[in-house]
Amino acid sequence: MEIKKYIEENEQRFIDELFSLIRIPSISALPQHKEDMLACAERWRQLLIEAGADEAIIMPSQGNPLVYAEKRVNPDAPTVLIYSHYDVMPAEPLELWKSNPFEPEIRDGHIWARGADDDKGQAMIQAKAFEYMVREGLLKHNVKFIFEGEEEIGSPSLNAFLQEHKELLKADVILVSDTSMLGKDLPSLTTGLRGLAYWEIEVTGPNRDLHSGHFGGAVANPINTLCSMIDKITDADGRITIPHFYNDVEEVPAEERSMIASIPFDEGKYMEAIGVKALKGEKGYSTLERNSCRPSFDVCGIWGGYTGNGSKTVLPSKAYAKVSCRLVPHQNHEKISRLFVDYINEIAPEYVQVKVIPMHGGEGYVCPITLPAYKAAEKGFEKAFGKKPLAVRRGGSIPIISDFEQILGIKTVLMGFGLESNAIHSPNENFPLDIFRKGIEAVVEFHKEYDNIQN
Repeated sequence: MEIKKYIEENEQRFIDELFSLIRIPSISALPQHKEDMLACAERWRQLLIEAGADEAIIMPSQGNPLVYAEKRVNPDAPTVLIYSHYDVMPAEPLELWKSNPFEPEIRDGHIWARGADDDKGQAMIQAKAFEYMVREGLLKHNVKFIFEGEEEIGSPSLNAFLQEHKELLKADVILVSDTSMLGKDLPSLTTGLRGLAYWEIEVTGPNRDLHSGHFGGAVANPINTLCSMIDKITDADGRITIPHFYNDVEEVPAEERSMIASIPFDEGKYMEAIGVKALKGEKGYSTLERNSCRPSFDVCGIWGGYTGNGSKTVLPSKAYAKVSCRLVPHQNHEKISRLFVDYINEIAPEYVQVKVIPMHGGEGYVCPITLPAYKAAEKGFEKAFGKKPLAVRRGGSIPIISDFEQILGIKTVLMGFGLESNAIHSPNENFPLDIFRKGIEAVVEFHKEYDNIQN
């Protein structure tokens, strides 16, 4: 049966199965949903068996369990490992939702619910493409699935799980649908992700809050000092001033810069959408290059002193900031973290005490566009969407992708179908039904083409 016909005849069942997952509030960030995590893992185990897996099991980790499944076709054939996550973000603020976030609805050709896109909807695309390949007798390579329940909280247990189960997860390539496209009519494949380093800074001045009239002008204000230090981290050209920060930064090849320049991008609409009159970033690079291929530094939060109603003339004892750097491939987040700590301690004036606390981080990732599995994904998009997808790097971070490469020694193809308008992590998350259908088609074509490339 042709794939379009198969989707048409089975679509209601696909939707019902997806809804059964969405109705389980598998929120990893909230301890009260521990039982929901187990229930969602079990539901995925059932669905993967029904889709055609030879076996599907729930495996323990240091945190929430993982679902593992596999289909063995031929021991000599290559293996595709499909990764996804079954946990979702909290739905708050609930008052901004137009419908119950865990009671999915179809309106205006979209599925509206938490997890509709991220990542239950996209995972279902993978499951249904696999189902079709199995039932039609078209699958010529082995397939493994690993679905985790902690991606939305940084995958704290996954690294150890990968180390422990290297042999079980052995594969030739990893396929992930947890990213987005440039637009509904502008399909794209994510070829790069930025890494991340994150810190908290604590600046201490006097041993207690002081009266600003009695001490102002004579004693250093920790908030003023912290702001001054932060200002020194970037220069007038938008470059980060930390010594040796750029040592491992790879310049984007001219060919790729040319491809980025060809991406349809309206800077005016971009500014209008976010309500700003001008843009700011590293000199010598376009907006799309700045937010995907170049490192950046940002203050994510800053606080100290009195912030309540009315006025309080206080010179605070302490000031705090949470700051981060987005990193590019080849920059090691632990090395960058050390460089940052050293730099802050170096520029800290003697009239304050400074403590820098490294927090979480992860590596960037690049997928070569010459990779056979990438070419198969490219062909899948082309057949489903009617045009060749653009290869684009993204500014966000998915640290587990670099973990896959470092621990399992295999590349990942990021074959995502999300859109900016899908509002992941926000109220009214949604997923267009037409993208859901085309996504299944694209992944089916990936599997077919992957077999062709191997032969």
